[in-house]
Amino acid sequence: MQNMACKVAGVHFKNPIVMASGTFGFGKEYAKLYDINRLGGISGKGLTLAPKAGNPGVRVWETPSGMLNSVGLENPGIEYFLKEETPYWETLDTARIVNLGGGCIEDYRIGAELITAHEKRLREGGRCSIDIIELNISCPNVKEGGIAYGVQTETARAVVREVRQATSLPLVVKLSPNAENIVEMAYMCEVEGADGISLINTISGMKIDTRLRKSVFHNLYAGLSGPAIKPIALRMVHQVAQHVKIPIMGMGGITTANDVIEFIMAGASVIQIGTYNFMNPRAGEQMADGILKWMEQEKIVSMDEIRGIL
Repeated sequence: MQNMACKVAGVHFKNPIVMASGTFGFGKEYAKLYDINRLGGISGKGLTLAPKAGNPGVRVWETPSGMLNSVGLENPGIEYFLKEETPYWETLDTARIVNLGGGCIEDYRIGAELITAHEKRLREGGRCSIDIIELNISCPNVKEGGIAYGVQTETARAVVREVRQATSLPLVVKLSPNAENIVEMAYMCEVEGADGISLINTISGMKIDTRLRKSVFHNLYAGLSGPAIKPIALRMVHQVAQHVKIPIMGMGGITTANDVIEFIMAGASVIQIGTYNFMNPRAGEQMADGILKWMEQEKIVSMDEIRGIL
């Protein structure tokens, strides 16, 4: 019998399908369409210490093979999430990942402390709502923090070290493809005690309104995602997998079950689906079915048989 399960940072994933942050809300809307407990996991909307209104003006622009976005981490803030959303997350039977953003190192540290303290209180009472913190040092659409921490390894080290010391929860660091050296960045995270790596976030891009002679985005540049970036993401996952021992969550332009298999073969333990959720809201369950069918056809019993075979 085929088994799609694996562990990342000591957390059980029933299959390798995880919904990416910023494309799945906190799961409630998608749960109206299908049983999201069939998923391996979900990564919630990126959270900051204080609520954020996000960027003004145009936020999304469709391209021939993907999407540019400049949402700017619009979110209700960590305290709202912990009070209003975690009761629902307690009911879920899938891995639950909190995506943590910040404008400065202190924001990241305090955010991690709040999340950790909340979860500690729950677990003392035999309950649980959060399995992993995904540290976002790679968002290109915020002026402070975000990608500013995700480009240079030594700058990123300070954030990773601070958050590692602030939380006892499993910690996965989400990396930017714009990092000066993606392998060096991933290895630094491992050295600083991260339990896993997720990559890649969006690639910085641009769209110009030729009539107005200016960028369509308030912040000039936006983040490109979707099928256009898949070959780059696959290459980076493969490169990083050759140099770190901690597990990798691969993402970037995944739209089919075969795409998932490619990322697993490149070395990912699980994958995250982002932009494709907007194109196909039932992408998660359909890909899980597709992978199982592929395993049956190929007589693969465990994903471990193909993980990192290249």
